[in-house]
Amino acid sequence: MKAVLPYDASPGAHRAIAALDPALVRTIVVAEADEAGLRRELAEADVLLHVLAPVTREIMAAAPRLKLVQKIGVGVDAIDRDAARARGIAVCNMPGTNTVAVAELTLSLMLATLRRVAALDAGLRGGRGWPASFAHLDAAGEMDGATVGLIGYGAVARRLRPALAALGARVIVHARTQPDDGVSAVPLDELLGTADVVSLHLPASGATRGLLDARRIASMKAGAILINTARGALVEEAALVAALESGRLAGAGLDVFAHEPLEPGHRLLGLSNVVLTPHVAWMTPGTWRRSLAIVTENCRRLTAGEPLLHRVDGDGP
Repeated sequence: MKAVLPYDASPGAHRAIAALDPALVRTIVVAEADEAGLRRELAEADVLLHVLAPVTREIMAAAPRLKLVQKIGVGVDAIDRDAARARGIAVCNMPGTNTVAVAELTLSLMLATLRRVAALDAGLRGGRGWPASFAHLDAAGEMDGATVGLIGYGAVARRLRPALAALGARVIVHARTQPDDGVSAVPLDELLGTADVVSLHLPASGATRGLLDARRIASMKAGAILINTARGALVEEAALVAALESGRLAGAGLDVFAHEPLEPGHRLLGLSNVVLTPHVAWMTPGTWRRSLAIVTENCRRLTAGEPLLHRVDGDGP
């Protein structure tokens, strides 16, 4: 069975992919920018492994043998599921494989933003940080005593909650259903007006795109910080930038953006109160190991005609 992965994979990921059992799956990695190479490899592909590049109707049309679009991760908002259903192509995701990695980077962004790590690092490397003025640290914060608001309460948010509590934070949640572990569930407007740290944990869908629009960003507690390791589409980016530039929000830690990759000269790149990472919250060797185990198993099941793991149907995340 042939699988194609359009992704600029790291050397370690290449090694892990090369170690897969070729009797179950032979995986070809294609650079994301190599459209001709992707279409050439798709011509005989049974499986398309999806990371970030959108899986459109046109991409699927280039793969007449395609049986499965396997998301490496959870969110399937960049896959045209209507086109997949029309062709009888299965769509599967991998809940849980990247939970540890995303939760840990989310916490890292919270702490780095609160303590101004990026500005301190840049200042020190540029010869301005010792003994230059540390006035910007007057806006630094601590997790102890802070109120952290988690918007969405799936696997990542649930893993974060005890870690945040252990650091002395009060955790509140806005979710579609009442949490079953004793955490305080509050309306969204209350969370935004109360939380010192707001962290997003939602898929991108018709109901969530633009959730934090200009009005809701303006309703956030003055001096709060925003963390987003979910999807850039959840936030009205221009309004966020304006709030950061004015100082109404103290900072942001962002792994995802409205348009990716983040273009050179973007206003976020010039802000010292922002910590930025390039949509890599999920990406660790551990995530790759867990993900490729599911790829192998689903390819085995596909060959055997057995039900696939984590098949995504309807309008789920």
